[in-house]
Amino acid sequence: MLTSAFAALKVVHLTSVHGRGDTRIFVKECRTLAHHAYQVSLVVADGNGDAVVDGVSIHDVGRPASRLQRMLRTGGSVFRRACAIDGDIYHLHDPELIPIGLRLKRLGKIVIFDAHEDLPKQLLSKPYLSPPLRWLLSRSFGRFEQRVCATLDGIVAATPSIRDKFLKINPRTVDVSNYPLPAEFDGSADWNDKAREVCYVGGLGATRGIRELVQACVMLQSSTRLSLAGNFSESKLQTEMRSLPGWQQVDMHGHLDRAGVRRVMARAIAGLVTLHPTSNYIEALPVKMFEYMAAGIPVIASDFPLWRSIIEAEHCGICVDPLDVKAIAEAIDYLAAHPKVACQMGANGRRAVMATYNWAPQATRLLEFYGAIAHANKIRVAA
Repeated sequence: MLTSAFAALKVVHLTSVHGRGDTRIFVKECRTLAHHAYQVSLVVADGNGDAVVDGVSIHDVGRPASRLQRMLRTGGSVFRRACAIDGDIYHLHDPELIPIGLRLKRLGKIVIFDAHEDLPKQLLSKPYLSPPLRWLLSRSFGRFEQRVCATLDGIVAATPSIRDKFLKINPRTVDVSNYPLPAEFDGSADWNDKAREVCYVGGLGATRGIRELVQACVMLQSSTRLSLAGNFSESKLQTEMRSLPGWQQVDMHGHLDRAGVRRVMARAIAGLVTLHPTSNYIEALPVKMFEYMAAGIPVIASDFPLWRSIIEAEHCGICVDPLDVKAIAEAIDYLAAHPKVACQMGANGRRAVMATYNWAPQATRLLEFYGAIAHANKIRVAA
């Protein structure tokens, strides 16, 4: 347990987008801080009410009826609840809450922004925006982000590339990668008990490769099925996918809790992470890739230089062109036809997670960052 004089600090994590069970926010960051004697609150807008879970006080401002209502009203509700808690450090998890960070700073609060993704880059690949509007929004938000984040007390970045971007804006920046908790996953599942299926876990969107995955099902020479654990980002895309011939080989589970995700991965012979080569994904470290590794199953991943360097170094999967439907199908068929190879790749990935790509060193980095922020602001806690 933390013995520092800063251990009793009141920390308030804020999100208007993510649910209370979010892996990065609650499972890893909030629980880590609570375990080390920080007084942790989490403000959410998921409509599931207030609660105390694993030492974290959850404050719910109610689920917005629409995306527009979330943008116009939910931020204000989050701000008012945050002020009522009267924390020492406020940790923001959504770009739309950055204006709240400014208001909290004016009240004399310590404010940290957690950059899960590079939003200016992400905006450039939004399918529902026209190309000129994507460019305008990306440029405008990028300038706003630079101006505001330079004034905040610290930035937590989810990847080294995002860290490097923010270091140019704010020297008080640290990368805390979203690596898994190995104990959450069953890396010892008997390969003989595996189902003839591969899995994809996460949001289902066009740039996340769902169209190519469903199309690949038609080209499979094996009887392998595709197991999907997640929700579609757009109803129109869901309708399109259900109309494709490959959908007959899909098992759709929808959003699953952590136990459900564990079961899906334990049954699978491989995990898919074939995201499109957009600027936001190429240098990302997708948590699902490392969770597949933690579950002891090989990865079929986009052939991006960063991802390929990890997968080839650890001998834990196959890299493919994510836009090449035939290549995806061939990778699935290969692993289905070579279970001993797949099993060994899975074991290699699990070993790499246990040694390197796990949450423990990231938790230490987060705690050290909090300690540095507290010291820099000369916070003292009454005995």
